Amino acid sequence: CNYILGNPPFISKNDRSNGQNDDMASIFINVENYKILDYVCSWYIKASEYIRNTPVKVAFVSTNSISQGEQVGILWNYLLSKNIKIHFAHRTFKWSNEAKGNAQVYVIIIGFANYDTNDKYLYDYETVKSDPLEIKVKNINPYLIDFPDLVFNSRTKPICDVPDMVFGNKPTDDGNFMFDDIQKIEFLKIEPNASKYIKPFLSAKEFLHNEKRWCLWLEDITPTDLKTMPEVYKRVQHVQEFRYKSRKAATVKLAETPYLFAEIRQPKSDYILIPRHSSENRKYIPFAYFTFNNIVADSCIALPNANYYIFGIISSLMHNAFMRQVCGRIKSDYRYSNKLVYNNFPFPENPTEDKIRKVEESVKTLLYVRDEYRESSLADLYDPISMPKKLVDAHSKLDKAVDLCYRPQPFPNELSRLEFLFELYKKYTEPLLKIDIKKKRAKK
Repeated sequence: CNYILGNPPFISKNDRSNGQNDDMASIFINVENYKILDYVCSWYIKASEYIRNTPVKVAFVSTNSISQGEQVGILWNYLLSKNIKIHFAHRTFKWSNEAKGNAQVYVIIIGFANYDTNDKYLYDYETVKSDPLEIKVKNINPYLIDFPDLVFNSRTKPICDVPDMVFGNKPTDDGNFMFDDIQKIEFLKIEPNASKYIKPFLSAKEFLHNEKRWCLWLEDITPTDLKTMPEVYKRVQHVQEFRYKSRKAATVKLAETPYLFAEIRQPKSDYILIPRHSSENRKYIPFAYFTFNNIVADSCIALPNANYYIFGIISSLMHNAFMRQVCGRIKSDYRYSNKLVYNNFPFPENPTEDKIRKVEESVKTLLYVRDEYRESSLADLYDPISMPKKLVDAHSKLDKAVDLCYRPQPFPNELSRLEFLFELYKKYTEPLLKIDIKKKRAKK
């Protein structure tokens, strides 16, 4: 045959049947961590094997997840090692097929072969409903960017000189440490001395929807204090019993300190809170400052010791564009990752003090505008339908200030931002790669 064309089924890792899992186990026998891949990736592997040493071309309609986030490193590292080259690609657009129910999904189209070509075309969309703009390019990499082939892998440290992000705290308590407003009031009526040990608890849900939740935070409690509060002691006992019943040895081990959260990573200073999951409909993921007395949940990430400039950069369109391309997904919603997104993100190179100051001023304006709408949840404020004009303008002002930290010329679209950031990433990481190679040689 000359061509393989198809629309493989859009089935996520959580929706696969046992038979489909068995399919992938046989297909990905030489690929590590394949279980997180969407089922559509199986067709890419099978096609790459079928066209080996032939001039056959392939094109698949696929979910855009295979060109974003953690799936890229697993699928495309393997395909690139098999000499697969992308010849043309349509970036994300909204597509309705002819199936029953007229399913509407966000898709990409990737055309590839096991040989290279000089005639490569990238089709970009101003919005997911726009008509495509054809662009002749030098190369199309796995992120569907006109840039040399690369994949972003998880990093334990940022590539730039910025503060480290940390995951939130995990209770593993069967709900015994947690209170809503009413439960907190009722509990303190019978155990008033526990008030100094009850602190605000921030999960992504509470943060985004302006809800309140509280937790028992007993990190500094003395045995005497614990024994003098029978209702607190009783809850700690329940936590211990719950952990002892676990099938996981690590959880059973945690029963030895039942008064503590299972995983404690609470910042010792004020911090920026980042929800790990956020709606795909938002142009910006909302972040906010909190004091260290607010206990951050493991559904969030904390960024301690971050000034207004750092806040401005990660709140900008530059960072959000990079996030959308590199982050993982839960269904179609964003899954922010410190190791994949933040640690790989190229911050501006040597911005002047004046440009930094303008970013900081724009952040202060942004936070002031948000405070005007403090009765509204962040979920409502950042809904593209209900986002107030004042907030839209404040973000636009911040975006311009951040853009000027990167270059004097404006960025015409998201694709141009990504191309610029990829180039800057390459500039930052090439010296790191040389250092890493030297270290490996020294060890040998």
